Amino acid sequence: MIKVKQDRRQPAGVAVALFFDAEWFDARLGERGLSRRVMAAAAGMSDGDLALVFKDQRELSAGEVAAFAELLGVAAGEVASRAGISTPVPGQDPAARIAALERRVAALEAEVARLRAG
Repeated sequence: MIKVKQDRRQPAGVAVALFFDAEWFDARLGERGLSRRVMAAAAGMSDGDLALVFKDQRELSAGEVAAFAELLGVAAGEVASRAGISTPVPGQDPAARIAALERRVAALEAEVARLRAG
């Protein structure tokens, strides 16, 4: 089960993955008959860097998101969402962006505390 959160910039009911959704990416690759190695090459990444992304230990750059989107035939926003990252909204107030990041950090800290306690 993939943990999801509601992104306030998305319409109600559209969830954003809290963590990298490896199953979704593997399914999209499988639909196109592609491998993770092809995905890494398309984004100019090493196999090791892509492995870190799939283990949620490395975040994607904007260029990598765009390359994945083109390879998979989906919107860049969908890739960013499934990768557990948010794409900046053009014209967004920097203070609002910082507040949103602080809320995200607080949510992650709460999840870590819950995992440590349980």
